[in-house]
Amino acid sequence: MPKMIALRRGLGGVLFWSIISAAFIGPGTVTTAAKAGATHQFQLLWALSFSIAAAIVLQEAAARITIASGKNLGEIIALRYAGRGRSLCVALFLAVAFGCAAYEAGNILGAVAGLHLLSDAPAWLLTAAVGIPATLLLWDGRYALIARMMGAVVFLMGFAFIYTALSGKFPVGEVLHGAVVPAVPTGSLLLIAGLIGTTIVPYNLFLASGIGQGQSVREMRLGLVPAILIGGVISMAIFITGTGVQGEFSYESLGAALGARLGAMGPVLFGVGLFAAGATSAITAPLAAAITARNLLGNRPAWRPVYFRWVWMAVLGTGLLFGFMNVKPIPAIILAQAANGVLLPFVASFLLLAVNDRKLLPAEFSNGWFANALLLLIVGVTCMLGLQNIWKSVAAVLAVPDAGATGVWAVQLGLTVLVLAALGRRVAMR
Repeated sequence: MPKMIALRRGLGGVLFWSIISAAFIGPGTVTTAAKAGATHQFQLLWALSFSIAAAIVLQEAAARITIASGKNLGEIIALRYAGRGRSLCVALFLAVAFGCAAYEAGNILGAVAGLHLLSDAPAWLLTAAVGIPATLLLWDGRYALIARMMGAVVFLMGFAFIYTALSGKFPVGEVLHGAVVPAVPTGSLLLIAGLIGTTIVPYNLFLASGIGQGQSVREMRLGLVPAILIGGVISMAIFITGTGVQGEFSYESLGAALGARLGAMGPVLFGVGLFAAGATSAITAPLAAAITARNLLGNRPAWRPVYFRWVWMAVLGTGLLFGFMNVKPIPAIILAQAANGVLLPFVASFLLLAVNDRKLLPAEFSNGWFANALLLLIVGVTCMLGLQNIWKSVAAVLAVPDAGATGVWAVQLGLTVLVLAALGRRVAMR
């Protein structure tokens, strides 16, 4: 993937890698973080702290693989499994494409919701106003300038949230306690998975791997880590602002919370920022799916270049379908983030195995025991949450009583331990 700005040291490196943080600060982050704060106050802030730390670990590993091998993560998986399991590459692509499609639905709905705050036009017209430019830009391929301009608006909205969070009288002790002490209040699992899924965006791992080429490990880390931390600070500011929402959570009430600190411009800035976040991500999610398809499936005899366009069209079309159906945005967006949280342990497991492959990476680029422990912890936490959310969905369909029984948690813990043991054994053998 071509670099969008010249790579420079210091601030230039942070700006270069800010594409990663801009990619996860979309309608999903705004909706899920604010909803978590409004519903459970500071109790779920730890999930955001965990997600930010995990994003740094995972993105760094994905970029380091590319720097060491000269190949991005998708190409590595395709090459590694091409001889004995091409269906695995297809399955992984379908999983990532499903995640991108879920994100795209949230992107379109979020952008339309932002326009709704500024206009009384019908939903179908606002959906078309988002979809037509996205289609034309993706078809033409010259989307970078507009994406950067809209990204600047998103960051402006983010700093408005930071100002609002800092100017409010929030209990510092509760904030610190919520940020480091895990809590799982009743009915919060979907939001926890959503917070993780919207911060550790699975397709961002492929993006980080792709744009890491041509850098040294030190240069990559000096740009990547601060960029993710900036995005994390904005996400936490959105979360904290959400705790000040009065009454039932909605975009209007969140805009009012900004307006209480910023005056009449608060709701307007929120509407414009929410639209920009959705419109920008409406371009990046289909593009990421198409890039992943090319990397994972491009070496197959049946692959044709036109399939690249078909993939992004399918993902964009899915999002537009939800927009034209006028689906309620907030529940759909939270569900989309949770779905990507379920996908995350699979992608993280592939990454763990790849970054420990001594045939692929020289010893100095491979993981040490501490980095492996962190990756296993990330896989374990996301695996437990994924299993619990899958079980909750199945139990709701089958009307199973006492779906949260201790025995169910024990089974899920046992399965997670087995997964970690198998991964640990394979890592140790390398």
